[in-house]
Amino acid sequence: MNCTGLVLAAGAGVRAGGPKALRRTAEGTPWLELACSFLRDSGCDRVVAVLGARADLARELVPAWAEALVVDDWATGMSASLRAGLGVASGTAALVTLVDLPGLPVSVGARVMAARGALRQAVFRGTPGHPVYVAAEHWSAAGASLEGDRGARQYLVEHDLTEVECSDLWHGRDKDFGSPRPS
Repeated sequence: MNCTGLVLAAGAGVRAGGPKALRRTAEGTPWLELACSFLRDSGCDRVVAVLGARADLARELVPAWAEALVVDDWATGMSASLRAGLGVASGTAALVTLVDLPGLPVSVGARVMAARGALRQAVFRGTPGHPVYVAAEHWSAAGASLEGDRGARQYLVEHDLTEVECSDLWHGRDKDFGSPRPS
């Protein structure tokens, strides 16, 4: 499959005490490296880390085999990051994840990739989470629908979203909120 993986990692991480793109596991592995590897190992041919806050430092944590995209208007919210990522995506689809899911297993990504439908989202006990699969024919319209600090969930639901239950594989909680966060 010709799929672009997108890691959304541009936020300032105010509630988390700083940009999550700069975080590392207890063992020292950058969360950015884990997120990029998750996308590659899930079947993405190309991986792009979308950066913003402290991009100068975060860029150094992006693996050499992945690309870094710096979004100038990142402070306007998640919409800017997702719109920019979809704007540079190539191939037949994009698989989107967040940097603050360092324990997300590849089995979740593989299940979402293997499901049917042009729009797919991992859900955990019915609660929307990540990753999110967006077929190329939706990139422009989904990007145009974005605003503020919201993702594409409303667009997905309005355009025949396939929810892919993954709670048997993982809990779905991020490292900031403790519960799945909608795309």
